Amino acid sequence: MIVVDYSGIAMGALFARGGGEEEGLIRHFILNSLRMYNVKYREEYGRMIVCCDGGSWRKNYYPEYKASRKKNRDSDSKDWDSIFNTFTKVRQEISEHLPFDVIHEFGVEADDIIATLVKETQEFGKREPVMIISSDKDFIQLQKYKNVKQWSPIQKKFVTDKNPRTYLFNHIMRGDSGDGVPNVLSADDTFISENHQTPLRQTRIDNWLENADNLRDNMDEDTYRNYQRNKKLIDLTDIPENIQESIINNFNGQSKTP
Repeated sequence: MIVVDYSGIAMGALFARGGGEEEGLIRHFILNSLRMYNVKYREEYGRMIVCCDGGSWRKNYYPEYKASRKKNRDSDSKDWDSIFNTFTKVRQEISEHLPFDVIHEFGVEADDIIATLVKETQEFGKREPVMIISSDKDFIQLQKYKNVKQWSPIQKKFVTDKNPRTYLFNHIMRGDSGDGVPNVLSADDTFISENHQTPLRQTRIDNWLENADNLRDNMDEDTYRNYQRNKKLIDLTDIPENIQESIINNFNGQSKTP
């Protein structure tokens, strides 16, 4: 299975060749990228699934999630409403006219779709080879499955890590500034209030890692609460069960394009 992070491909199309916003160029780049990856990997990995963002359930859990991204767009000169309309239009065209499965659900991120499909192909005795097309390092955690690889369209190389489980632990502790998630020593509103994060030393993370099975007794109450916050937002095994079920039903219900 080839699983593609559609937002990553679409954003790549926007900033290709100087960042032009013309619909025709964006469509051309997106479709040509999908065709290229399909030709390159279909023999070894099989069908291509285009995974699309449809908002996020995480914003209900944590209102500050990705809040700074909208703030940055509002101060940008680009016509983001028109750009996102183009992304949506091309996504619908792919679903209707091309032989690639497209999964898009309200309140579900592409991360959720990719993680759920990877789990479905690796557990229950299946062990199907999977190629993830995305530059997002969040997917390193999925490389705990031996048959899962990731190619970065931006860096033009495979994304790897020697220990995906340790990488995930560090990621949870350090948070993700791009998604508005502060480290476990910092408050929820750290990024939207433009406060600085509380410094977090690697030695402290290493100590927590040694006591990973009993973090409750090795963290103060606020830090443990923030750890649970970050784990819910970052760890892709924490996707709500009803969302996983909906993704699998959507995947199983895909009909082949004539």
